[in-house]
Amino acid sequence: MGFFVGQIARRLKIPALVGMVLVGILLGPQGGHVLSPEILDAADSLRTIAVMVILMKAGLGLDREKLAQQGSVALRLGFLPASGEAIAVALAAMWLLQFDWATGLLLGCILGAESPAVIVPGMLRLKRLGWGVKKGIPDAILTGSALSDVLLLLVFSLLLAFLSQGTTGITLPGGMHLSAWQLLPLQILLQVTLGVLLGWLLAQLLVSLLAQQNWTQTAVQDGMVAAAFALLLVILAEAVPIFSGYLAVMATGFFLIELDAPLARRLRGGFDSLWTIAEIFLFVLLGASIQLQVLGNTLGVGLLILAIGTLIGRSLGWYLSTLGSNWTRQERLFLLPGNSAKATVQAAIGAVPLAHGMAGGEAILAIAALSILVTAPLGAWAIPTFAPKLLERGEVDPTKVAIPRRIVLLAAVDTSPLATQVLRKAAELARRSDAEVIVLHVVRVDDPVGVAKLRDRARQLLADIRYQFVTVDEPVPEGILHAAQTYGAAEIIIGKRGHRPLEDVLVGLPGGPGNQSVTRPAGGRGRCVGPDGLAK
Repeated sequence: MGFFVGQIARRLKIPALVGMVLVGILLGPQGGHVLSPEILDAADSLRTIAVMVILMKAGLGLDREKLAQQGSVALRLGFLPASGEAIAVALAAMWLLQFDWATGLLLGCILGAESPAVIVPGMLRLKRLGWGVKKGIPDAILTGSALSDVLLLLVFSLLLAFLSQGTTGITLPGGMHLSAWQLLPLQILLQVTLGVLLGWLLAQLLVSLLAQQNWTQTAVQDGMVAAAFALLLVILAEAVPIFSGYLAVMATGFFLIELDAPLARRLRGGFDSLWTIAEIFLFVLLGASIQLQVLGNTLGVGLLILAIGTLIGRSLGWYLSTLGSNWTRQERLFLLPGNSAKATVQAAIGAVPLAHGMAGGEAILAIAALSILVTAPLGAWAIPTFAPKLLERGEVDPTKVAIPRRIVLLAAVDTSPLATQVLRKAAELARRSDAEVIVLHVVRVDDPVGVAKLRDRARQLLADIRYQFVTVDEPVPEGILHAAQTYGAAEIIIGKRGHRPLEDVLVGLPGGPGNQSVTRPAGGRGRCVGPDGLAK
């Protein structure tokens, strides 16, 4: 249901995650209450797996050169916007909800965290399309988002311990006492440093196991092993919270690109497939966790707090983060739709204060749920909508980004026996790339019997491949080029015999049945003829 309602939303030009969240609300405790209690109990673990997958995808899509080009922008994006929003939300909560400073800052940490489940797919899509890649804007947002979540989760944990039971800090051997607040910078530095270091070590291990020692035989096995080790990092980080597991996972993907680009490319495809499944669990369970009944009393106040946090606190952080950079005003403005979505972290920790019996816990949960309902679908819609209006389109680096596309092969044949070899070659190439084949026959001589046999032959040789049989009646070169342009052919497969002038050997010319050569669509590329007489 999550998948199909998501696809309905996509066809209505609405982000698919909106449909999935709605299904979670309808099936969860707030709706029909038909989701299995065991599934709801496992929601946190399933969300952890889904976030691990999306962060590995983010790491495998980062570009070191673009990050280096941005200097300190990505680092500042990791701290200043989140800090600005957390402080602004805290002040607004003290004013509107009469929270004390610590409770208000606790709410600020929850609302200031950015959602990797919304931002990472959005930024990777922009990288595939080329929007903002020239200045590395998607890479800077991806890195900043991961760092900001590390910061806010640390402060949240510290505040929770302080409000629940108090915290005393530590006493150094020399007798110097450091409070928990004084330890916070050291904790952040330790979490980030160890997270990056462990990501580098895991990347080295994966290259050794999967590329050098060849413990695996397929791309599926590569993805399975990499996902298992990445999940182990996340679990270890929860058990021994001295490093950021999510940052370690993202760093693993980043270092894999630098250490072994072919392995990173294979893993990118595997994690793309895993995300297809993981996003359904993530967003349906996200919808199931939303407490609708607590939204009514805090709706107006909650929207005002969200607006203050985003438009004042976070906007000031964006301005300071990009100050002195080469970003234009439009590119800075893109941070509003591109860097504001909230979902995953809010779903994971929004109910924690209430579970600890803290004053204001119910209001905190309600505003966290409201932030998901408002910003997640809005962010998923706004990123692809405003990117073409605010960002510059550049050239995509195919070594850093997987570019999914529909591949069409054009097999130009006549009724001669050589058509069988052309069809076999087209079938071989189509199976390798899951492509569709257009079988083109240029009719120059009326031969219904020969065409019928050619159709049957195509049906036999392309039985497991999507294909269309097309006939045209026009000059051969024009017919091939027109068909290639009409169907968007990526490649043209044509046979050839001998070495005669081009006009004597093209498919279907009178006097030369079966003598075939190579052509190319306008703006496309030709393919060399090999010793077997078939286009490569």
